[in-house]
Amino acid sequence: MAQKRLTLEDLNSGGTNYATMSPVKKHYKWVGNELVESDGKPEKAKFPKVTSRDHNIYVQFADGEEEVQLTHDGSRELVYGEAVHRNEWGIETGLFMSPDRTKVAFYRMDQSMVTDYPQVSIIGYEAKHEPDKYPMTGTASHKVTIGITDLTDRNNLQPRYLDLGDVTDRYFTNISWAPDGKTLYLIELNRDQNESHLDAYDVETGKKKATLFIERDDKYVEPMHPITFLPWDDSKYIYWSQKDGFWHLYLGSLNSKKGEKTDLIQLTKGEWVVMSIIGFCKKDKSVIISANKENHIQRNLYRLDLSKLPSKGEGAKMTLLDNGKGVHGGVLSDDGTMLLDIWTEPDVPRAYATINTRTGERKEVFSAPNPWEGYDIPIYKHGTLTAADGKTELHYRMVLPKDFDENKKYPTVVYVYGGPHAHNIAASWHWASRPWETYMAGEGYIIFVLDNRGSENRGKDFEQVIYRQMGQEEMKDQMKGVEFLSSLPYVDTSRLGVHGWSYGGYMTISLMTNYKDVFKVGVAGGPVIDWKWYEVMYGERYMDTPQDNPEGYAKCSLLSKAKDLSGKLLIITGYNDKTVVPQHCLNFIYECNLAGTYPDFYAFPAEEHNMKKHQSVVLHERITQYFNDYLK
Repeated sequence: MAQKRLTLEDLNSGGTNYATMSPVKKHYKWVGNELVESDGKPEKAKFPKVTSRDHNIYVQFADGEEEVQLTHDGSRELVYGEAVHRNEWGIETGLFMSPDRTKVAFYRMDQSMVTDYPQVSIIGYEAKHEPDKYPMTGTASHKVTIGITDLTDRNNLQPRYLDLGDVTDRYFTNISWAPDGKTLYLIELNRDQNESHLDAYDVETGKKKATLFIERDDKYVEPMHPITFLPWDDSKYIYWSQKDGFWHLYLGSLNSKKGEKTDLIQLTKGEWVVMSIIGFCKKDKSVIISANKENHIQRNLYRLDLSKLPSKGEGAKMTLLDNGKGVHGGVLSDDGTMLLDIWTEPDVPRAYATINTRTGERKEVFSAPNPWEGYDIPIYKHGTLTAADGKTELHYRMVLPKDFDENKKYPTVVYVYGGPHAHNIAASWHWASRPWETYMAGEGYIIFVLDNRGSENRGKDFEQVIYRQMGQEEMKDQMKGVEFLSSLPYVDTSRLGVHGWSYGGYMTISLMTNYKDVFKVGVAGGPVIDWKWYEVMYGERYMDTPQDNPEGYAKCSLLSKAKDLSGKLLIITGYNDKTVVPQHCLNFIYECNLAGTYPDFYAFPAEEHNMKKHQSVVLHERITQYFNDYLK
């Protein structure tokens, strides 16, 4: 039987999410020790439901009741109950319910002082001005305060605010409640982002009770997680920190009378990172976590025993719960004794197992069939090479055509992201290869992907090489990848391309202009061109301000590189990109016109930073066509 040719439409068809290789969602619930399918319908609300809409906050006290509006002066300049600080530091919401659901804490963001970026909507008879508040590096940032409303008295829903003082150039992150609902905890960060404070505030008075911990770093501190209280001891909490060089968990204790700090006890330790806290088993005082302890590119599940506190410098006892391979996620039962292990490996598209967290007993219950059975599928390879520093191991993925012949020479595309808080290589299905890579291999290309220094999950030193010089060390590592490709007889180095999106778009143009004789064709999507036009929180963390680091901004800017563009370059942007605003790529095109280097340009009307639905298909068709036209 002939194998089927994989098309771009196949990659975007229903039934299976080809981006993650996960089946259509179904709903399950625990009944005793068994996992059974449920209808997925939510139970009737037993507590007030608090939502934000049109920049105001609303509460519905019971199902069927009319909503009550808690705030009334919300606007695009004064925003209530929404995520703030442009969703940095893990902020995903602006509403925080107390454990007993009787109170709600919320963000209030005043961004009247923030400059408007002049976005325009072209949909409709007349184009409309729809400006977006966008604080660029070195400019005024918004001001955030935190309010609390008691929902037990419907006749008095007037919020009160924490006494934070002058909130100018201060970031308030990682909000969490004390188990008794009397204290609110948050991690405050200064604008320089080199010092964070874990603070406790009295809910009734709004006054600060204590600063539990202060963390400083010569480069930057990056709090990403709120503290988590132990369910069996309200006086102890888990605090995340990279202070020893890697993301690890620490145990903090409160003075029950004053809420003051005691020394932190390190719970996890080693040259690897904790990735998540999945939950707790109260019965045996353990915490279930995921970490990459087995391998940089894996994520595995562990039981961390807290029944006996570790001696200084030792860490708590850790027990591996899964098979020690692949990339695992977990769903924990309410009592913490049963764990649903959901995982994938390079040759396992998706599998499920149940694990008794107390005994370690593991039972595999399902393994998904190969979703690409019957298709022509390429060869997926993983390997490592040494970074430009001469010592650090880097992981790469290579996708080769199914009918690969090492005696032939193939056009090769380097796919790159390269920036913080992301990685491309994982020990998951096909080494985490993207469906577009599979399609391109079917078109006769080799695809090469390398996680350079600066990407995530490898520790602070690995990540902080970008500090005050974004793109520079990353390019050096990517060129080590090119050096490796050049050593392979089947890579046609005269037909070498590069492609990336967002930070990867920045890397694409950086590589093409700094190593202009290496890359013949590039496609840069949503590219940063000059970090002075990027937003305050992210940009200043890694680059400081343009005023403090003018040399770094000049070195990292691509405007001066426009004259060095020699290959064929396609720049793509969402016309209404609110993340990397179009000012970036338009200024680069302006400089290219002056220099006579003339890149190609493609815009997606009414789209933002990432293309959605059918526009995503159009995007990948356009990228593929460009490489077929100029590289194949």
